[in-house]
Amino acid sequence: MTRPESEAPIRARMPADVDTPDKVAYGLTFHQLAIVAVGVLIFYGAWRTLHHVVPTPVLAGAGVVLGGLVIGLALGRRDGLPMDVWLLHAIRHTRTPRSLSAATVAADSGSPVWVETPKSARMPLPAPLRLPADAIDDDGEISLDGARAAIVGTTTVNLALRTPDEQAALIEGWGRWLNSLSTPTQIVVSAQPVDLASHSRALAAAADAQPHPRLRAACVDHAEFLGDLAARRDPLRRQVLVVTRTAAGERTPHTAMRRGDDTVRALSGLGVSPRVLDAAAVTAALTCAADPYRPPRPGGLAAPDAIITAATPSRTRTKRKKP
Repeated sequence: MTRPESEAPIRARMPADVDTPDKVAYGLTFHQLAIVAVGVLIFYGAWRTLHHVVPTPVLAGAGVVLGGLVIGLALGRRDGLPMDVWLLHAIRHTRTPRSLSAATVAADSGSPVWVETPKSARMPLPAPLRLPADAIDDDGEISLDGARAAIVGTTTVNLALRTPDEQAALIEGWGRWLNSLSTPTQIVVSAQPVDLASHSRALAAAADAQPHPRLRAACVDHAEFLGDLAARRDPLRRQVLVVTRTAAGERTPHTAMRRGDDTVRALSGLGVSPRVLDAAAVTAALTCAADPYRPPRPGGLAAPDAIITAATPSRTRTKRKKP
C-alpha cells in the first residue's frame, strides 16, 4: 500500500530538557542556590569567628578552597545525578551491609548455625532483606507496603508502517490514556535473551514422532535453523510491562486489578494485545527483572521461611555370593 502524495508526515518539536529544573537566579536552580548559600554562610561564620586569631591570607586561601568545593558540589554531575546526590548515594552504599537474608536475624542471637564464624576475626551478620512486594495473589495482584499493584503485559506497534492519519490517531489515543491516569503508573520496556537452543532440542526430539516423512524433515530442518541461529547470533525479545497500582488510602480489594482491566481496554484500541498477568506470569516477570539472563525456573517458589528438605537416598547392599 502506497501513501498518497498529498499526505505530509506530521512532525512536532519536543524539547529534550523537559525534566530540567527551572533556573531561579544567575542561571542556577533553587537546589544549587541553596548549596551556594550554605557555603557562603559557613565561610561568613568562620570569618566572623576566626578573623581576630587567624591571619587574613590564610582565611582567604581557605575561602578559595571552600568556594571551589561548593561550586563543584553545586554545578558538578556524575552518572546523570547532581554531585551532592551522588555523594549521598555513595555514602549510603558504603554503609549498606553487603550480605542480605530473607530470614530475620535477631540482634543478640549471635551467629546462625550455618554461618562459619572465623576465630580470629568478627563475622558480620547478614542484614534482613526488605522487598517492596509482600505477596502475590492467585489472580496476579501484588501486595505492597500499604498498597496493591497489577502488571499488564502488552505487545508493541510499528508506527513506521502506518499512514500519517493512523499515526496521529494512535498518538492521540496514547495521549488520552496518559491524561486519564490518576495513580502512579510505571512502564517498563526491556530486552531479554531468547533461549532458542532449548527450542531446537525440543523440535529435534519431536521430529521422530511426526506421522509423515516430510513433516519429520521440516521439523529437523527448523531445529537445525534455530540451533544455528542461537550459535551465531544473540537473539533478543522485547517485553513491555505496565504496572498499575492503587492510590494512597484506597483499601478496596481488587482495585489494582480493576485499573489493570481499564488499562487493557484503553490500550486495545492502539493495535496492541495487552493482558493482565496472572500469578505465574507476574512471578516470571519479577524473576526476569531481577536476573534477565537466566530463564525462570518452572514450578512454584518456596516461601522465605519454608524449610526445604530432600529425601535421603536409600543405600542398597548387595549380597556377595559365596564361591
